[in-house]
Amino acid sequence: MDVAGQFAELYGYEADGVWSAPGRVNLIGEYTDFNEGFVMPLALPHTAVAAVARRTDGVLRLHSADIDAPVAELRVDELTPLSKYGQGGWAAYPAGVVWALRDAGHEVSGGADIHLASTVPTGAGLSSSAALEVVTALALNDLYELGLDRPGLAVLAQRAENAFVGVPCGVMDQMASACATEGHALHLDCRDLTTRQVPFDLAAHGLRLLVVDTRVKHELGDGAYAERRAGCEEGARVLGVSHLRDVPYAELPAALEKLTDEKIRRYVRHIVSDDHRVEQVIGLLDAGEVRAIGPVLTEGHASLRDDLRISCEELDLVVSTANAAGAIGARMTGGGFGGSAIVLVEEVDAEPVTKTILEAFASAGFTAPRVFPAVPSAGARRES
Repeated sequence: MDVAGQFAELYGYEADGVWSAPGRVNLIGEYTDFNEGFVMPLALPHTAVAAVARRTDGVLRLHSADIDAPVAELRVDELTPLSKYGQGGWAAYPAGVVWALRDAGHEVSGGADIHLASTVPTGAGLSSSAALEVVTALALNDLYELGLDRPGLAVLAQRAENAFVGVPCGVMDQMASACATEGHALHLDCRDLTTRQVPFDLAAHGLRLLVVDTRVKHELGDGAYAERRAGCEEGARVLGVSHLRDVPYAELPAALEKLTDEKIRRYVRHIVSDDHRVEQVIGLLDAGEVRAIGPVLTEGHASLRDDLRISCEELDLVVSTANAAGAIGARMTGGGFGGSAIVLVEEVDAEPVTKTILEAFASAGFTAPRVFPAVPSAGARRES
């Protein structure tokens, strides 16, 4: 896509540069990030691309090639959390980043002209919003010479989504978009933001990781994320720890006995066991036993379905159908109530498993899902 050319046509002059930031898919570790636990995402080849130019008059102009809407023109000094642009419109994400940078004391008051285009599927649980935030943060960091490192950009992008847009997400999505590297999964400790790039070359092992976008976005998901976060925080309070990350897996049975609320018990069981599953996957990948992660993925889906209860009929159908058709493992990924699942398959089985999933959706009367390979890709970068 010629985003720079579109910028020039739109604004009447050349952009200062072009930046990109990817969406992500999470291999294992779901809802663990805001519990200061562990996650293991990888960046996708799908990206949000931004042509950006710095301004000096305090105006922020935003435009998306993907939305049929005119240029949004805002004043940098009038950006307010949960305002008109903090109510779910796409412009809330880049505007929120500008607000978060200013709120943290960074000098971006001159404003900017931004034109965006994205290939990250929206509503698919693949972090299209984080890609918008991170590409904006990286461009402004470069243009205003702010000197922020990648984790610093990710944290500010997360703050934009938390405080400006009003979504209480953890930091995984932004860290994956900002810090991932090609050919690797990102092992992230969400407490101190330390990272390790774990080699994840599936092709070398004759394997493929499929993303199955169910194209479902259930209204049930609205507010459910915040409810589960509050439940996890209550579980940590009752157990006397700052975050559920501090409950050792070996002590999970004893911890569950202390919880009288059945729902909070389920949430705690998922978080502590999913942190453990991240450790299991790391150990298996380090040992070169890539196929052995399949059952761990499927076990993770059962936990998301039964304990966290964020799956849905379509996601469950992907997982059960894929595994019955010979997949090595599968699970839903992302925030749930729709979105995407991942399926680990032998490369030779990718086509037949995909065909079986499509047939199962057709038989159930569901909209045909979008299926594509997850190729571990590079994180945010300047393109020109």
